[in-house]
Amino acid sequence: SRLAVRLDGFWDFALDSHDRGLDEGWWRTPLRDPTLMPVPGSFVELVPGGDGHVGPVWYQRDIVAPFDAPAHRWILRFDAATHQASAWWDDVPLGGHTGGYAPFQFEVSHLLRAGQTHRLAVRVDNRLTRHTIPPGHLTDDPVRQWFYHDFRNDAGLIRSVWLLRTPRDHIGDVRVRALLDENARDRGYLEYQVTIGGPHVEELDPRWVEINVLDHLGSTVASERGTKGRLIVAPVQPWSPESPYLYMVQVRYAPPGAPTPDIYEVTTGFRSIRVRDAQLLLNGTPIRLRGFGMHEDSAWHGRGHDDVRALHDLQLLRWTGANSFRTSHYPYAEETLDLADRLGLLVIDEVAAVGLNLSLNAGHVPVEDPRTFRTGGVDERTCAAHVAAVRELIARDGHHPCVIIWSLANEPDTREAAARPYFAEVVAAVREADPTRPIGFANVAQATPELDTVTDLFDVIMLNRYYGWYVSLGDLDSARRLLDDELRRWIATYRKPIIVTEFGADALPGCHDTDARPWSEEFQRDLIETYLDLLGGFPEVVGAHVWHFADFATPVGLHRAGANRKGVFTRDRRPKLAAWALRDRWTREQSPPDQEFPRAR
Repeated sequence: SRLAVRLDGFWDFALDSHDRGLDEGWWRTPLRDPTLMPVPGSFVELVPGGDGHVGPVWYQRDIVAPFDAPAHRWILRFDAATHQASAWWDDVPLGGHTGGYAPFQFEVSHLLRAGQTHRLAVRVDNRLTRHTIPPGHLTDDPVRQWFYHDFRNDAGLIRSVWLLRTPRDHIGDVRVRALLDENARDRGYLEYQVTIGGPHVEELDPRWVEINVLDHLGSTVASERGTKGRLIVAPVQPWSPESPYLYMVQVRYAPPGAPTPDIYEVTTGFRSIRVRDAQLLLNGTPIRLRGFGMHEDSAWHGRGHDDVRALHDLQLLRWTGANSFRTSHYPYAEETLDLADRLGLLVIDEVAAVGLNLSLNAGHVPVEDPRTFRTGGVDERTCAAHVAAVRELIARDGHHPCVIIWSLANEPDTREAAARPYFAEVVAAVREADPTRPIGFANVAQATPELDTVTDLFDVIMLNRYYGWYVSLGDLDSARRLLDDELRRWIATYRKPIIVTEFGADALPGCHDTDARPWSEEFQRDLIETYLDLLGGFPEVVGAHVWHFADFATPVGLHRAGANRKGVFTRDRRPKLAAWALRDRWTREQSPPDQEFPRAR
C-alpha cells in the first residue's frame, strides 16, 4: 500500500550570493547556468566559493508524476535541510522549515498530474542568528557570519529527499515506547499512539486500527486494536549491547470500503534505562560507557549522509572496543541510529544547541556583550526554537532502544543566573515528551560545581574537560591533579552519575616525538590514558567519551591546522597511536569479550 521513492541523485544547483532568488522568482524557471549537486550532500567542498558562502542556495530537479497519482496520497519528505528551507512545486509554494537536522514534509497529492513533468525547487539558507539552534550572528565584515561552535557550518540538502505514496485513508503518525519491566525481566510493555487521516477520519472506529508486535522470525507475539493503548509482551527478549534484539511493530489501518489497507512498520527494542543514586542502570544493571564524541563529517561529503561512511564509522568504533557515542552536536541521520540499534551501541542523542555561550568564543567570535542569556542574545525566541528542536528530536528518535540519554545542549554558559529559567523551560518540555530517559547537557569547563546554576535540573552530569591541553598544556601530572580535584567537588555537591563527554588533545597525523610533546601522536595517546586511568577509580564516573573519533573540518583559523586534529582516526579514518591504545584497553575491559560485531536480529 505504501511506496517510497528516493529523489536522491544529481540536482541542478546555484549559489544565491546576493539573495536575489526570492525577488526574481528563481523557482518559476530553470536555474540559469546551474552546476550539478549530489543529494544528499553538503555543497561546501563541491562548488567554488562554497566554503565561504553565507546565505541561500537553490536546488531544482524534475519529477514525472506516476500515472496512478490520482488514486493515492503523495507526500514530499525531506530528511534534513540545513538550516532553513522553503520548497515550491512548479509555481506553488509548499511551505518551509527551520532547523537543520529534523525531517519535514508537505502533501502534494493535489499538485500531481498523471504522467506530467513537474519542477521541484528548494531554497536552503545557512544563515544563523541569535534566535536559531544553533545560534550565530551576521555581520558586515568580510566573514559575514560568526557562529559559536568549532566545526564547519556545512549546509544544503544533507540527507535524502523522498516522494512517498500512501492510501488516501492513511496512518499519519505512529509513536511507540517499548519498556522493560525490571521486576519481571521476561515482560515488556509497548505504549503506542496512532494518528489517522483521510476521508473516513470523521467516522473513525478504533477497531479499524490493528497493532501487531512481531519477533525476529516474523511471528506475532502480541496484538491489540485501537489508536492508543498499552500491550504486554511476555516472554520478551530484552535489547542490550550484548544481545541487540529488535521487534517490529506493525500498524494496520483498514476502514470499510477502503481499496487497500495502510500498513506502517516501526522497529524497536525493549529495555529500561534509569538513574539510581550515582549509577546508570540498563535493564536494572549498572553500565559504563566507553566511546567517543563524533561528527557526521568526511571529505567531499561534508555533513551529507553516506551509508558507507556511517557503517564504516560504527564498525571502527566497535573495533576500538567502544560501546557508545554521542551525536555531537546535532541529531544524526536516522539510518545511523538504525545501525546503532542493530549493532547494540548506546547513544547519547544531542540536540543542535551548541554555542549557547557568547563568552566562550571557541571560534574567536567578536561579541559586544559577553552575557549569553539576555534580550538580544539567547532569549525567549531562542528558547522557543530550542524547545521545538528537542520535541522534533524526541518525536523522531523516541522509538530507538539505542538512545539512552537526551543531551539538551553542548557547553552553554550555565554560570549565568538567567540560564536557569531558560533551561527549566527546555527541561520541562523534554520531561513531558519523554519521561522515561535520563537527560543531561555537556558542561563547559568554566561552569564549575560552585558556579553552575542548572545541574540540579538534570539526571546525569556530563563534563567536557581539557586539562593538559587548553589548561596546563603538556603537563599531565597537573592535568591529573586538576581533574581529580574537580571530580571530587562534583561528587560532593551532587549525588549523580558523571560522564566525561569530552577530553583529548590534537595530534598531527605522523607527528612523533620521543618526549611525547603536544601535537604528537604519543602525547595524545598518553593524555587519553592518563584520563582513563584516573576515571576508572571513581565509581560515580559511569562513562568516558574521548574527543574525538576522527579529525573533522572546522572554519579556517590560526588555532586549527586545517581541521580539528583531536580524532584518534584521521579524517580518512586511518588510526593514530591513540586508536590502537584504546583498542588494547577497551577490548580487555569488555565482558564478555566482543571482538566480533553482534548480529542484528
